[in-house]
Amino acid sequence: MAIIRKNELIQMNEKVLKEKMNELKLELIKINAQRSMGTVPESPGRIKEIKRTIARINTIKKLKGGSEKV
Repeated sequence: MAIIRKNELIQMNEKVLKEKMNELKLELIKINAQRSMGTVPESPGRIKEIKRTIARINTIKKLKGGSEKV
């Protein structure tokens, strides 16, 4: 999954944001599993990128008024 910019996130509706969040969390789980088994992830910088994107999605949801915590 590519980097999702702030402007792109703002234009998405709640359903799409939730789907992107789930995709990112699954990808993060896979990468963390690789790290815990001792293998080096293909792109170590991807972890930081995923975490930041998840934080951006949470912020956008909060600004849009979505009170549901994910």
